Amino acid sequence: MIAAWMRAPATGSVLDIFRKGSATAGQQSLGLKAGEWVQVRSKEEILATLDANGRLDEMPFMPEMLKYCGARMMVGKRAHKTCDPAVGIGGLKMANTVHLSNIRCNGAAHDGCEAGCLIFWKEAWLKRIEPASAAAGQAPPAVRSSRAGCTEDVLHSSIRIPPAAGETETKYVCQNTQVKFATQPLPWWDVRQYLEDYTSGNVTLSELAKGLLYSTWRTVAEAGIGVGFAMRWIYDQYQRAVGGVPYPIRPYGVPKGTPVPREQLDLQVGEKVRVKPYKDIVKTLDSNYRNRGLYFDAEMVPFTEREYEVERRQTQIIDEASGKMIRFKTDAIILKDVVCEARYAICRRFCPRAIYPYWREIWLERVDADHAETSCKHHK
Repeated sequence: MIAAWMRAPATGSVLDIFRKGSATAGQQSLGLKAGEWVQVRSKEEILATLDANGRLDEMPFMPEMLKYCGARMMVGKRAHKTCDPAVGIGGLKMANTVHLSNIRCNGAAHDGCEAGCLIFWKEAWLKRIEPASAAAGQAPPAVRSSRAGCTEDVLHSSIRIPPAAGETETKYVCQNTQVKFATQPLPWWDVRQYLEDYTSGNVTLSELAKGLLYSTWRTVAEAGIGVGFAMRWIYDQYQRAVGGVPYPIRPYGVPKGTPVPREQLDLQVGEKVRVKPYKDIVKTLDSNYRNRGLYFDAEMVPFTEREYEVERRQTQIIDEASGKMIRFKTDAIILKDVVCEARYAICRRFCPRAIYPYWREIWLERVDADHAETSCKHHK
């Protein structure tokens, strides 16, 4: 990165450097941390960082992001690593990228995809707001505009790939379909990622310690040396005493060859629900921890026995592996403020991607209005 900047003419603008292409622009690093304030660059500045396909380091700048140009927002977490469940359970590393505080794709340009994914922002698309400037309400110095390396029309035209011969379904391109191209494998044992988790402000020291303790406990419990049952029991007893989360790995409940149970509540947006206890949810899962194809992940266990509001009914999403739009046979439920926290996944611990878990209605139960009001007062 330093060499690239040193090769730039001393009198050139930042856009002169951007025009050298994504290979150079992608190396721009601001070293942003969680909690810092940034301003999204202008449309012209961002277009100048992109290649002919509207991407920087293979990461697309999507039309849904244009409305944020010029906006000032807080960094939620540094996206130095991520996951791609569609292609495997391993962790992935990504350079010079952050997530802004809960800024998610609304799918408007992608035919109404409802995944609500957290958007990736390359640091070349942002500029840091110094604390003094932010307090005084001053914007960072402007960067002179120039000819862009991409056009807004390209951002829109590159979203859809026409069906191949013999196919009828359109394929879509978005940030999530491109994660596998914009990242590199990240071994779980690479301790540098955990150091960056802490120094970036993504996680606290206590969260790191809890993660290490759980990993050690699980390694021993699942080692097949005859102490697993006892260790899970001890874990559960301690968590029950401190109001914590039960051991997240349990045997499935429905015998092979037996249909899983189903339940339809017809839940609507805004309704209050309670997630059933984990022991009851396990009884609805097949040998692959699924209920009619929908996976119940260990990362969903911390939300059991708690009350939430229905955010929406999930009907369609773009499949990250195929790029095709998937329409659910039965709606999944999205709960407000419930996202994956990557507490337990050994291969992608502390992943900041914050994917929405999908809930079957059989895993939930309605909370009547009187109970919900009493619960709210109790928590105040």
